[in-house]
Amino acid sequence: MTEDSNVQFSEREALLFHSEGRPGKIEIVASKPMATQRDLALAYSPGVAVPVLAIAADPSLAYDYTAKGNLVAVISNGTAILGLGNLGALASKPVMEGKAVLFKRFADVDAIDIELKTEDADRLIDAIELMEPSFGGINLEDIKSPECFIIEQTLRQRMNIPVFHDDQHGTAIICAAGLINALFLTGRDIKDTKVVMNGAGAAAIACAELIKAMGLPSDQLTMVDLGGVIYQGRADINQWQSAHAVATDKRTLAEALDGADVFVGLSAAGALPAEYLMKMAPKPIIFAMANPDPEITPPEAKAARPDAIIATGRSDYPNQVNNVLGFPFIFRGALDVRATTINDEMKLAAARALAALARQQVAEEVAVAYGVRHTFGPDYIIPAPFDPRLMEIVPVAVAKAAMDSGVATKPILDLEAYRQTLKARLNPTTSVLTLAYEGAKAHPKRVLFAEGEEEVVLRAAIAFKDGGYGTPVLVGRDDVPERLRALGVTDPDSYELHNSRKSPLVPRMVDFLYERLQRRGYLRRDCERMINQDRNIFGAVLLQLGEADAMITGITRTYAHTMREIRRVIDPEAGRTPFGIHLMVGQSHTVFMADTTVNERPTAEELADMAEQTALVAKRMGHEPRVAFLSYSTFGNPSGNWIDNIRGAVQVLDGRKVSFEYEGEMAPDVALNPKQLANYPFARLSGPANVLIMPGLQSANISAKLLRELGGDAVIGPMLVGMEKSVQIAPMTSTASELVTLAVLAAGGIAR
Repeated sequence: MTEDSNVQFSEREALLFHSEGRPGKIEIVASKPMATQRDLALAYSPGVAVPVLAIAADPSLAYDYTAKGNLVAVISNGTAILGLGNLGALASKPVMEGKAVLFKRFADVDAIDIELKTEDADRLIDAIELMEPSFGGINLEDIKSPECFIIEQTLRQRMNIPVFHDDQHGTAIICAAGLINALFLTGRDIKDTKVVMNGAGAAAIACAELIKAMGLPSDQLTMVDLGGVIYQGRADINQWQSAHAVATDKRTLAEALDGADVFVGLSAAGALPAEYLMKMAPKPIIFAMANPDPEITPPEAKAARPDAIIATGRSDYPNQVNNVLGFPFIFRGALDVRATTINDEMKLAAARALAALARQQVAEEVAVAYGVRHTFGPDYIIPAPFDPRLMEIVPVAVAKAAMDSGVATKPILDLEAYRQTLKARLNPTTSVLTLAYEGAKAHPKRVLFAEGEEEVVLRAAIAFKDGGYGTPVLVGRDDVPERLRALGVTDPDSYELHNSRKSPLVPRMVDFLYERLQRRGYLRRDCERMINQDRNIFGAVLLQLGEADAMITGITRTYAHTMREIRRVIDPEAGRTPFGIHLMVGQSHTVFMADTTVNERPTAEELADMAEQTALVAKRMGHEPRVAFLSYSTFGNPSGNWIDNIRGAVQVLDGRKVSFEYEGEMAPDVALNPKQLANYPFARLSGPANVLIMPGLQSANISAKLLRELGGDAVIGPMLVGMEKSVQIAPMTSTASELVTLAVLAAGGIAR
């Protein structure tokens, strides 16, 4: 029911993730230049006095001159942290930082975490209310019940910005979206539906309220807690629970489920015995959302009731009720119309938009990543959490509902134009990378880690296995199990290990390599020595013999050295030129740069091939490619001796009549800066280039490494494409996380 998934990892990996480099997960980055004294004078004194006076005269201008309009406070006192309980404000900080990251990642909302050291509801309310000038919205998180009701209700009355308790309403909105579609599929009218709510905490009460706002009659929802049915006259319930008390003689969950159409569980693992399902109406709807383990697992429920529609909070079962489908996009829409609150109309609009999205054909990126084409039906009533269309659909619905209900202070006149701006705010690469990980879990592959004695490689292999992305195949010596044990692995013998000194495959591997190399000057004993002593040769032959689906190496030797070894065993794919691509990934853009690793002075034909292949990679990652062939010269100004191959590549593509935009020769500033490009109105690019084809290896490799060290973007790669087998050569400085990303991309076919 939350944004959590069932991904597995060790405590060591989690602590390293949060501590390596800059501790924590967020930092403050200036959005204006701060290089000169003049910049500082404008940013602070005396220049800052001008917007100060303007805001004092018209407070609404704070949205124009400060970050307030895109800034959300994620606030907790740590009294109900995830499923861990009351661990205090400071212990909640990693969670709140994580929530801030999700806001930015999914909806480009800036968020800052605030942990308040008090369990006194009044003090908490006062503290949050006093912060209203700083923020455009407040996201309350991990505050225990019933105080969370008092806090949110009071703040909504006192504050003139949106206040949203995600533990309550986020779950309710996604649940409502799934319920809309489940009712549709089973032919039910909500006015005639009987619902049993197992659980009476914050999320359960919010779900009950929203379902009733959808049209469910109050007397058709029965709420059950540990004490049984919440009925009228029961003494041991609070005021929020009593609002859902019904006149009934039923006292137990089993009795309440007799003839019920819907079970909504927000309680505890195993709370719904399979035999209880036999009491429910035909085609029952079961939302078992206890976290991390549901009230009943889908296999158990299906065994008892094959006609059921089932949803849980887990990603390893169909129909995941995941809060990340809601809160980022709800705040995005609310902030963009400067809503004064998030009301029921906006919540219902979000739920209906999500339900409608699930009925549409699944986005190509989602289908490719999961390896299946989800179709609306009993196993797909809630959209995939990483569907890139969420950003353009849900905020529009929320913004429109805010305007229609009169809580928007800055209405949007052109919703279609707004939809386009939303689509441009996020980088599709980030969604595709996330989908690649989901696809790896759905279709795990065997990935060979050739340098299995290195700690960083072992950590990557552990993360790859624990994350459910596939089976790591390690190449190393006998001490690898002990190294794994030292890294916290309790079952090191479960890891597949190939040792060239002991492997029964060695004779077959030598035969394979000798047959391949005997006419290139190699003796059989040379092949024996390479198999026994060179991990890259040994690993590449294992890959050729089908012992793995992909291979990762590069940590212990230079790229060029490793590539020479790989090429002894694996050929380029027929008709293709192997080359490397670096991805420069920012919040709203990705630039693909090739060839950064292999070809020193590519010919015109090779440059054209690289352009076509890189454009295909860009398309697989959700981008419409615009290719620029780079040079120090822009259309002959100045002319030089080293541009014939670049001009020739353009002519080659002219003859091939490719379907993507391309242009050259051009300098990088012309390719990337629209103002510079405007000086050449005849240029064929409709916008800044996102695929840069470099003229030679020296300029490409130098540029990629400079950008990695000095640029503000994340850098992925190099990704090796064009080989007959999926092989990736990582930089020697790669982290475990970067190795896992390359492994997932290699196994998933995005890098090929």
